[in-house]
Formats: sequence, structure tokens, C-alpha cells
Amino acid sequence: MKLVITPVTPFAQNCSCIVCEKTGKAALVDPGGDIEKLEAVLQSNHAVLDSILITHAHLDHAGAAQPLAECHGVPIIGPHRDDAFLAGAMQQQAAMFGGSWPVHDFTPDRWLAQGDQVTVGDLQFEVRHCPGHTPGHVVFYSAAEQIAFVGDVLFKGSIGRSDFPRGDHATLIRSITEQLLSLPDEVVIVPGHGPNSTIGDERRSNPFLIS
Repeated sequence: MKLVITPVTPFAQNCSCIVCEKTGKAALVDPGGDIEKLEAVLQSNHAVLDSILITHAHLDHAGAAQPLAECHGVPIIGPHRDDAFLAGAMQQQAAMFGGSWPVHDFTPDRWLAQGDQVTVGDLQFEVRHCPGHTPGHVVFYSAAEQIAFVGDVLFKGSIGRSDFPRGDHATLIRSITEQLLSLPDEVVIVPGHGPNSTIGDERRSNPFLIS
């Protein structure tokens, strides 16, 4: 697997380009904006976009999903259906949170649920439903690659906000504990913002997770 992480939008959201090196097929995880940057990443890596994966339906993670999907003729996959109210309200989100770039409502071609599988070429990812930041937030985990794309659930030294509509702190902590801290220490986490970390590092030193 080849991974290229590109910060997009004024919120510096990590859009991950996952490339299956065997097939050349690629997925973009959370394309919030800056389409030109993402097209350049695909081109420079000789990758063919095969799908768009969405962890949750906040504008900085999904604002550019619809135009990219239409341009490339690929499906939008995720998040969980409980984020439908956000997926159809990108303009309202922009007004509330100061989004200053073009954003587009979207309807996924496939909603996801706990235990679903998603493929990118020969790569396979397990879907873990992790509500708390948003009710429909999902995580994409590859046991073979020992990597998890965790969106805004968990960060290096921090956790996601839970003060957004239908967010809940206790639910977020439960999601982290049950769905992420159950993974091996060696698993790399790719968060929606900031640097990568590992499950082990967060288990040992994240102040929000140490009781």
C-alpha cells in the first residue's frame, strides 16, 4: 500500500490517498476540498481513482466528495447512515463554521455499518462504527497493513470534539475504548488533523484516555 496524505481546506484536514500498488487503484479518504491538489496527487502517483471513502459528513472531510465522484465516475462510500442529516447540509455547515471554499451536499452510493468490508484494489479495510464526534462516524482499519484511518475520533495526544450536533462525549470515549484501543499497539492511526500516531502511544500517553 502506498499512502499520500495531503492537508486540504483552511482546517488543514488530512485527505489520505490510498493506492494499491498491485492494481494501481486508489481511494481518497475524506476529500474536503482543494480538488486540484488531490487530482495532482493521483496523477503524480499514476493512480486511478476507484472510490471515495468518507469517515464522517463534516464539510472539511466531505465537501468535495460529490464533484470528485461525478468527475471520475466513482462511488462515494460511507459514512454510517446516522450522518445523513449532515451530508445533506454542507451549505448550512459552511455558514455555521466559516467554510470559505466550495462545498457540496452528497448522498453516498453506499452507507456503511459496523463490520462491513471496503476494498481498494487488493487492499481490504474493516469498517468500525465510532459515534461520538458525529453519530455516523466510521473508521477504516486494515489488519494486513496495520493502519486505521480514524477521522476525528482520535488524534495524537487528543480526542475529537463532541459539542457538534448529535455529538456525545461519553459515546466518543466508548467508541475509542471499544473500537480503537482494542486494536494492537503497532497499528498506525491516521487522524483527520495533525500527525500520525499509534494505538500504543495513545493508550500509554493520551491524557484524555488515562484514568
